[in-house]
Amino acid sequence: MAVMQIAIVTAGGAGMFCGSCMHDNSWAKALRAAGDDVTLIPTYTPLTLDEADQSERRIFLGGINVYLKHRSRFWRALPERVTHLVDAPWLIRLATGFGVSNEAQGLGELTLELLAGEQGPQARELEELVKFLADDLKPDAILFSNALLSGAAPSLRRRYDGSIWCVLQGDDIFLEGLPEPYRSQAKQKISQNAAAFTGFFTHSRYYADFMASYLSLPADRFRRVPLSIDLAGHDGVPASRDGDGFTVGYFARVCPEKGLHELLKAFRRLHERQPHVKLVAGGYLGKRDVAYFKRLEREHRSLGDAFRYSGSPATHDEKVSLIRTFDVLSVPTTYHEPKGLYVLEALANGVPVVQPAHGAFPELIEATGGGLLFEPGDTDGHAKALERLLLDPKERLRLGTAGRDGVRSRFSDGALVKATRELLGSSLANPSPSGEGQG
Repeated sequence: MAVMQIAIVTAGGAGMFCGSCMHDNSWAKALRAAGDDVTLIPTYTPLTLDEADQSERRIFLGGINVYLKHRSRFWRALPERVTHLVDAPWLIRLATGFGVSNEAQGLGELTLELLAGEQGPQARELEELVKFLADDLKPDAILFSNALLSGAAPSLRRRYDGSIWCVLQGDDIFLEGLPEPYRSQAKQKISQNAAAFTGFFTHSRYYADFMASYLSLPADRFRRVPLSIDLAGHDGVPASRDGDGFTVGYFARVCPEKGLHELLKAFRRLHERQPHVKLVAGGYLGKRDVAYFKRLEREHRSLGDAFRYSGSPATHDEKVSLIRTFDVLSVPTTYHEPKGLYVLEALANGVPVVQPAHGAFPELIEATGGGLLFEPGDTDGHAKALERLLLDPKERLRLGTAGRDGVRSRFSDGALVKATRELLGSSLANPSPSGEGQG
């Protein structure tokens, strides 16, 4: 296949490690390694990563600038040479360090402004992105990493003949955090903007079906590309320790949505029967969730040294080293997870997983054979699944080995590149939103 020029428009995570940002970054790296010409374009904030940053230095829709234009007519009237001074990556990083948030609860009006595109107060910022893509870059295909960037799509479609795809990676989670009437209005506007897209990518069948219904979009406009991780450094051998050193691991953002409190409830029951077990939690803890974590520490103080928070690994090597200390990983999200990168990271190192049977988790477990499922909300069933792996080291080793092999065969960056190139290649001949068949 000929070399393709691909633009991926991603959204920074306001200073936190963001699974979508990390996946977009790895996606760009893998496509480049396969010979394609890829431009990774950050919006809002710089990317926060534990691997080499593949993105452009320039930030479009800079978070400070967008916010000031939302709040001040005076700022909107200033020349671009002035307003662009606050788009410097170092300044945006500094602002996010002081607690500038991307939480949905207080961003209803701003979300609608961005979705309004050229008809809204953020028109000038969106026009700069459209101009860069359509007039300067002129790629063969453009991928927007979430639907909240769709305000740029209608204007872009009028000026650009290539394929424009939207990658849905958890957009409903943000939208559900918006208060009404902003939530309903935002969903309606996204559905309208969607007409400009060639189609939509998701990483699971579950999320394709869910988002087609959630945004009132035709199911035949959705395509699935595999979730993937860069396997470099993930070369651990499944652990075969006996139960005396058994460690339950949690590696994800420390927040209510990821369900650390649910894991602690199940772990307490396990600990009552198996007092030698330990729970080690790692992951990003943002200012919003400090009170949540402090409450968990108070509630579970009686566990003593059996529960420990190890902090947030700063590098890829530190992350892998932490995961390799786990005998099993469990991240019992309270929402229906559309991706689950942490599952792949654990399995890639031979660590089996125990996950609730919702969202993308059943698909990941079925595809890899690397773990157990329990009924969501069933604390006793959760604890019993963990105990099953504690008491049966051979089963733990079998699941870990299957998971490691399954990730390498079905969720590698090579698998993602192959699927991406096939889908984008077939869309180049028919880039318009019409005429899409069932994928």
